[in-house]
Amino acid sequence: MTPDDLALIRRCAEASRAAARRLAATDAATRHAALEAIARALEARQTDVLDANARDLDAAAKAGLSAAMQDRLRLDASRYAALVAAVRAVNALPDPLGDAQWQVPRTDGLEIGRRRAPLGAIAMIYESRPNVTVDAAVLCLKSGNACVLRGGREAAHSNAALIAAVQAGLQTVGLPVDAAVLVPVFERAAIAELLKHDDCLALVIPRGGEGLIRHVTEVSRVPVIRHYKGVCHLFVEASADLDAALRLAIDGKCARPSACNALETLLVDAPLAEAFLPRLGEALGPRGVQLRACARAQPHLPGAEAATPDDWDAEYLDLVLAVKVVDGFDDALAHIAAHGSQHTEAIATRDDALADRFQREVDASAVMVNASTRFNDGGELGLGAEIGISTTKLHAYGPMGLESLTTLKWVVRGAGHTRAPVA
Repeated sequence: MTPDDLALIRRCAEASRAAARRLAATDAATRHAALEAIARALEARQTDVLDANARDLDAAAKAGLSAAMQDRLRLDASRYAALVAAVRAVNALPDPLGDAQWQVPRTDGLEIGRRRAPLGAIAMIYESRPNVTVDAAVLCLKSGNACVLRGGREAAHSNAALIAAVQAGLQTVGLPVDAAVLVPVFERAAIAELLKHDDCLALVIPRGGEGLIRHVTEVSRVPVIRHYKGVCHLFVEASADLDAALRLAIDGKCARPSACNALETLLVDAPLAEAFLPRLGEALGPRGVQLRACARAQPHLPGAEAATPDDWDAEYLDLVLAVKVVDGFDDALAHIAAHGSQHTEAIATRDDALADRFQREVDASAVMVNASTRFNDGGELGLGAEIGISTTKLHAYGPMGLESLTTLKWVVRGAGHTRAPVA
């Protein structure tokens, strides 16, 4: 990087810190107006953004990016409409800051309470997924935070067009454009340089491949929300409704295989293998899914490849599914504990006691009973949109919406109260 690049990164961090102070002082009405102005600016600039995205997609194809990466990069009219709708869905949510919540008064009259406060300036480091540019900006703004966005080179045109719309909306209501600032330096070293500035940044949220997230974790001086990968399982338990289980497998694997909440491993209780696995193969084969099966599953899945030990830890992000026959509930839980990534786990069962045990004992940010892994998503879970999914537990676990972008601070009101007598 050049000296000019280093200076630019520092200016972005400092400007974001200054904008965060301004935003912390805004009221809910101003932030609400800002998000509606952003939605309108996005609508007005749809053609510009989609043209920019087409340039990125063309370059991605020429560079040989994987199909999964190109899918994450793609914006079309439907996805763009969903992006704008997500802005308004976030805006319709209650103000996450709100009023102080006061405790029962003390006998001496001292009032003690807590209130939600913004975190400050939040850095987003991400690959592909230009929708993250907008999701991150509006979630941060709604919660009174500023954001510094560092997207990948593959989405440079898309992100620039989107941030221009966001900043136009901010200008409309008189808020600083640096409340959402894009770092246009794409060298890998720019990440480490940005994340040196712990005097400016309160939190960093990386979104992308496992390599990117591990790199951010290793180089950052700023606290990191981690989500290495999504190795998501569906366990088809012996009492399961097989029609329902098949629907969950098809949706989990085929609806959007490049998503982090896509199904990667199917565990089938041994008594069901003969009845269920041939149906699975017949349903997934025409949908282009390649199966990698354990030795006990292969006889029931003609054409399946033999699974290797690496398959149990793989996040394929593609139309590939690992299949394993297990000996009952405890064997399934042991496999998930050994190979899961604390992202999303699901069970198909009609046994309420086992469903309850699964939700209590499985360690994942979302645990589903008779529901697809694809529901682990901020929009589906009522957050409006998400800024990321945390698979660690400090300070958030699972999809991070508005509340996860705030903290609780203590507030105290007295009338000259002192803890010890003052002479």
